[in-house]
Amino acid sequence: MGRWFKPYAALWITLLVGGALVVTMALLGAEVYDDVVDEQGLASLDLPALELSQNLRTPELDAGVTAFTNIGGGIGMPILATILTAWLTFLSRTWRPIILVGGAAAVSTFATTVGKRLVGRTRPDHAEAVPPYETSPSFPSGHTLNTTVVIGVLVYIMCLQFEILWARITAITAGALFIIAMGLSRVFLGHHWLTDVMAGWFLGLAWVGMVVLAHRLFHLTRKREHAGPAPTFEHPVLREDQTG
Repeated sequence: MGRWFKPYAALWITLLVGGALVVTMALLGAEVYDDVVDEQGLASLDLPALELSQNLRTPELDAGVTAFTNIGGGIGMPILATILTAWLTFLSRTWRPIILVGGAAAVSTFATTVGKRLVGRTRPDHAEAVPPYETSPSFPSGHTLNTTVVIGVLVYIMCLQFEILWARITAITAGALFIIAMGLSRVFLGHHWLTDVMAGWFLGLAWVGMVVLAHRLFHLTRKREHAGPAPTFEHPVLREDQTG
C-alpha cells in the first residue's frame, strides 16, 4: 500500500479533485443546456446581462474589447496556443505539450461545432451587438469553450514545468483572468448570451479536468522501474527529464 499511495500522493489528490471537478462542471453544463432549451431558469440572466453591457459601451471600449476578443477567435487562439506550446515544448524537451494541447483543442473544437448544431440557438439581434457581426449558432460560446480548454491545459503544463511557487501562482491567476475576460467580452459585445458563455466555461473546465486525469493516470500506469516516478508539482517534468 505504501509503495503505491505515498509516492503518488499528489497524483491521487489530483484524481480526487479532478474527478469532482469533471462531474460538477459536466452537471452544471447540462443544467445550463436544459434551461436554455426550455427558455427558463438561468436564461432569465441573458437579457439583464445584455442590457447592462449596452449601458457600459463606448466607442473606445468597444474597439478595445473587440481587439481582445479576436485573440480567442479562429485565428488568434491558434497563434497564441502555438507560441505557448512551442515555448513549453522547448523548455521540457518532450512532446507532451503538443500532445496535450493539440488533443484537447481538437476535442473542444469538435464539441463546439456539435453543440451549435444540436441546439441551434439564435444570437442576440444585430441591433444589440457591436460589429463585426457573427451568424453561426450561439450555444455554446466557441471563444469561451476553446479558450478555457487551451489556456487551462497550458496552465496545467506550466504548473508541472516550474518549481517556483510565484511562477505557478502567476500562471494560474493570469490564465483564470484571461478565461473570465474572454467569456465576458462575448456578452459585452452582444455576440453571445450569458448562458452561452456559462456553458462554455463549465464544459471547458470539465474537459480540462478529463485531460488532467488522463495525463495523471498515464503516469500512474507506467512502470516505475522504466520511467521513474510520476511527475508531480514537487517533481515537475523538467526535473524528471533532466535527471532521467
